[in-house]
Amino acid sequence: MASLSLKDVCKVYPNGFQAVKNFNMEIEDKEFIIFVGPSGCGKSTTLRMIAGLEDITSGELRIDNTLMNDVEPKDRDIAMVFQNYALYPHMTVRENMAFGLRLRKVPQAEIDKAVNEAAKILDLSHLLDRKPKALSGGQRQRVAMGRAIVRNPKVFLMDEPLSNLDAKLRVQMRTEIAKLHQRLGTTIIYVTHDQTEAMTLGTRIVVMKDGVVQQIDSPQNLYEKPGNLFVAGFMGSPQMNFLDAVVRVNGDDVCLEVAGQTIVLPAQKAKAVKDGGYDGKTVTLGIRPENILKADGSEPYSFTSTVNVYELLGAEVFLYFDLESSPVTARMEPSTKARPGDTIRYTFETEKIHLFDKETELTITN
Repeated sequence: MASLSLKDVCKVYPNGFQAVKNFNMEIEDKEFIIFVGPSGCGKSTTLRMIAGLEDITSGELRIDNTLMNDVEPKDRDIAMVFQNYALYPHMTVRENMAFGLRLRKVPQAEIDKAVNEAAKILDLSHLLDRKPKALSGGQRQRVAMGRAIVRNPKVFLMDEPLSNLDAKLRVQMRTEIAKLHQRLGTTIIYVTHDQTEAMTLGTRIVVMKDGVVQQIDSPQNLYEKPGNLFVAGFMGSPQMNFLDAVVRVNGDDVCLEVAGQTIVLPAQKAKAVKDGGYDGKTVTLGIRPENILKADGSEPYSFTSTVNVYELLGAEVFLYFDLESSPVTARMEPSTKARPGDTIRYTFETEKIHLFDKETELTITN
C-alpha cells in the first residue's frame, strides 16, 4: 500500500483561475482521507491531480516518496471510482471487472482468480454474467469498485461514488465501503460534498473552500473544535447556529450579552476571550442544535421564542425559530409538546458555546 505527500500543490487554469492554492498534506499508509467542501471548492480537481488526469501547475506530489508530477496516470498504480460508474454497456460484469487486467496482459488464470475474489467481497458472484443495464444503481457501483479492487492498486481514489444513489442505498453502500477499507487495508482518498459521508467514513477529513484547505482533522475534532466559522457551519446537520454577542469583561468574569441576556463564560473560555482583547467587542457565538436545552426556570439565563417550524424525524425533533433576527434550530426529544405558534423557553449548554472573531472568522474558543 502507499503513503502520499502533497507539497504546495497548485492548479491554475489557462484563463488564470486558481482552482487549488497551496495544498499541503501528508497521507499515511492505509488512511481513509475525505475531501469535503461545497461545489467548486477544488476537491475533485485535487483528486484528479493525484490521479494524473489534471496537470499540477506547481508543487510536488509524491507516492511512496517517488515524485509523480510527470508520471502517466496508468503508471501511478492508482484506481479511480467515478460518480457515473463508467461501465462498458456491451460487456458483462465479469468482463467489465477484468478489462483493466486484460489490457495489462495478465494471465487468464490470475484474472479469473482476482475477479472471483472481488466478486465474493462485493456480493456480485451471482451477477457476473449480467450486463450493466440489468443491474440496479447500487450493483453498478459495486461493479465499478470491483474493477478497481482487482487491480490491487496502491491507492483508491473515489470521486462522489454514491451521489447517484437514493438515500437508503447510500447508507447501505457507505457501510460497504467502510467494511471494504477494513478488509483491504488500502489507502483511500474520497471526495464528497455530503458531510454525513465524511463524518462516518473518514479517519481524517480535509475541509476545502475556494481552493484553500480550511482544516485537516479527525471527524470528531472538526465537529467539536472547528478552526473557523466556515468549518463550524459546514460540519454538522443541521448546521451550527450563529448569533451576535457583545463581550463584557468584569474582573475575572467574562460575560456575553446576547438578546438581552447575560451569559457568564466558563473559566477556560473566559481566559481565551480576555487574552484576545475582546472586551466591548461583538463576536460571533456558535451553538449546535443539540446544545440548546429546554429551560425550566432554574437556569441563570433563558430566552423565549415562537416556534416557526416543527420537524419530526422519528427519533428526534427539530424546532425552527428566531432569536431577535437570527434564525435558530434546536434539536429536541420527540416527546416535546411545542408546535408552530407556541412560545418556548430555552437555554444554551454554556460549556458547548463556540466563539469566533467577527472580522477574521477564526475561532477564539471552542
